[in-house]
Amino acid sequence: MPSLTLPQIPHYVPAPGTSEPLEYADLVVIDLAKAKSPEGRAELAVQVHDAMITQGFFYVVNHGLTPVQNARMFDIADVPFSQVPEDEKKSLVADIREAGSYQGYKLRQFWHIDSGVRDQIEHYNLLRDVHKKQHPKALVPLLPEIEAFARFNHFEILHPLLRLFALGLELPEETFVDCHNFDASGETFVRFMKYFPRSEDEEVKTKNVWLKGHTDWASVTILWSQPVAALQILSPDGKWRWIRHIENAIVINAGDAMEFFSGGLYKATIHRVVQPPADQRGYTRLSLFYFAMPDDDVKLVPHSESPVLQRHGITRRFEDADAPTMEMWRKGRCSVYGQTQLPKSENGVEEQMVNGVVVKHYN
Repeated sequence: MPSLTLPQIPHYVPAPGTSEPLEYADLVVIDLAKAKSPEGRAELAVQVHDAMITQGFFYVVNHGLTPVQNARMFDIADVPFSQVPEDEKKSLVADIREAGSYQGYKLRQFWHIDSGVRDQIEHYNLLRDVHKKQHPKALVPLLPEIEAFARFNHFEILHPLLRLFALGLELPEETFVDCHNFDASGETFVRFMKYFPRSEDEEVKTKNVWLKGHTDWASVTILWSQPVAALQILSPDGKWRWIRHIENAIVINAGDAMEFFSGGLYKATIHRVVQPPADQRGYTRLSLFYFAMPDDDVKLVPHSESPVLQRHGITRRFEDADAPTMEMWRKGRCSVYGQTQLPKSENGVEEQMVNGVVVKHYN
């Protein structure tokens, strides 16, 4: 990360942590510093493999970003929301419906949540090559730091994790690294995301769900932990459990692409966002992500050469010949999400077709 004199921006003060007795998911903590040696990677690969076939989420610590650098990135993450006028935001809205791209702003009330209630979530997305798109004036002086942050996530976090995913399938270490190139065509991106409090009427109509249960369509989601409790995962026993905040840690989960690559072994875990506990209501919730996707031209087929998959078996969502590329899958998922009120089954599950595959939402 840059160490020169940095542009002055307002400091974002996060909400205090919750003291509510929440039922938290019991997630594995991965010490990424161990990934620097072959012996350490072999140990971590087992832990990651076990996490991926059970919870589907895990924490990462000792990743190399200091608490001071972490706080600075959250200061930067708030700029697109607190320092940019509404008319400028509207001029930089992403072409989500037509292009299937999140590059730019997604403004509030774009997604339908439930019972006619639309979202109160705003986010701003930047390609890993931050110079490909126009950005808000307030963000331009910060682009060198954002680009450095993207590179840090890609090379110091994503690539080491991809090696662990490969080792867990007994594949060559670089199997997944080789299809996640920083300079290739694709939409791996940094996301700054802010959740705003809703009215009591909206909470009642949506049963307190802010973002309905879903899987990510990327290969790996890197979420920088923040203190407002709201993220929940659907545990293997069918119960929703909260994700605990760990200071300067990262929350990792696999998405659809990794599930496809692993023949269904590494599940894209269902997760949602709900109203925070009582002692955190009224606060905004600022989130910082790196969504990693394979290169656009990569076909999302299982690595059937994996000895692990040959022993375990492969669950296919489509025949290999019909498999979409990453570009097809991301555009298909992105363009239709939250655009219609879908019919629900008795258990609240909604279904829609994307590239011939049934995609489920849990509401």
